[in-house]
Amino acid sequence: MKLFHHLSLSKKESIFYIEPEEFENHSPKEVLAYGVGAALYMPATRPFVVNDLCSQKHKGLQSIVLDLEDAIGDQQVIKAEETLCLTLTQIARHLNEGLLSTLQLPLFFIRVRNPEQLKRVIEKIAGEVILITGFILPKFNVLEGVKYFEILRLYNKSKPISHPTLYGLPILETADVLYKETRLDALINIKNVLDKNKDLVLNIRIGATDFSSRFGLRRSPDMTIYDISIIRDCMSDIINLFGRAVDNYVISGPVWEYFSSTVRVFNSQLKDSSFEETMINPGKRPKLQMISRYEDGLIREVLLDKENGIIGKTIIHPTHIDLVQSLYTVTREEYVDANSIIHHNNGLHGVVRSEFRNKMNEIKPHLNWAYKILIRAKVYGVLNDNMDFTSLLDDQARCLIQV
Repeated sequence: MKLFHHLSLSKKESIFYIEPEEFENHSPKEVLAYGVGAALYMPATRPFVVNDLCSQKHKGLQSIVLDLEDAIGDQQVIKAEETLCLTLTQIARHLNEGLLSTLQLPLFFIRVRNPEQLKRVIEKIAGEVILITGFILPKFNVLEGVKYFEILRLYNKSKPISHPTLYGLPILETADVLYKETRLDALINIKNVLDKNKDLVLNIRIGATDFSSRFGLRRSPDMTIYDISIIRDCMSDIINLFGRAVDNYVISGPVWEYFSSTVRVFNSQLKDSSFEETMINPGKRPKLQMISRYEDGLIREVLLDKENGIIGKTIIHPTHIDLVQSLYTVTREEYVDANSIIHHNNGLHGVVRSEFRNKMNEIKPHLNWAYKILIRAKVYGVLNDNMDFTSLLDDQARCLIQV
């Protein structure tokens, strides 16, 4: 698959300095970790997934999570597993008959309830497991975490060489991770499990909805998860332990649970932030006309995710796909600076002036940042100088921004 493949060739040529590269579930782990992007959750009981893919209903869809956990009732588990198997069988058949192309396929993930279900589902889907990139592991803890990765390691050790690696994507969302008196021990113990299985950990996800429920909280659409101090503090510790450059884990952001039904006049906090300077063409003052209040909050939260080293977002509505993924594109300035830093990492330079004459690039402090920028550029592309993330949005994004 190739991100933004639904755009016309002429539009891509005008928007991108470097287009995103193609990738699929056999691609290198670091590409897939960044490539998860905006992961659209769907109940595994949904029978229309194949039709949606054939009709390209969700343009730009990069990752889909077929959910066997919270999205379905406890009495629907067997039905959900059966529907999941049927869905994957139909997709495989459509591929074989040429009714679907690999370009139309997103990365597929399955969210399971427990290790027993993980083992059962792998056995049930049999040969169609080749379509799967990984399994979302909810309410991750040490005891079940060890079991999850034992199952994944056993499968990967015995799988046919032509089959892609199956990865685990743990969600940190349990009370011991949230509560201050147990958090550090819980995170250290979880990290020990993940460090032993790092080759199979695609990314680490933050379950802010479960965290919020412990205190009876729910962020409003005008706020971000970073405005809830208890959750922000917990996220800070998660980033501190798992976001270190030496560990090279990719951390994915919490779900955004609102979607648009109306629009409003844009009078948002974005306009008072660095948004105007960093996301819109320099030297031009934007006229921000109208935007859904729900997308306003989502944009601010994704920008804060990025500033905190978080890449990836769980979403529950297809109108968020392009919006989130367009925010992960790399500006030409970022790309040029990153290449300059890596090029001058030869022991002869400590600092070099940016080609854009607006900053100094310090080689050692900015080196890890530069490597991450180049991975992001590979997956999401590099924008031309006169373009910003809004250039990639269409009417479905409901974000009417004029420059």
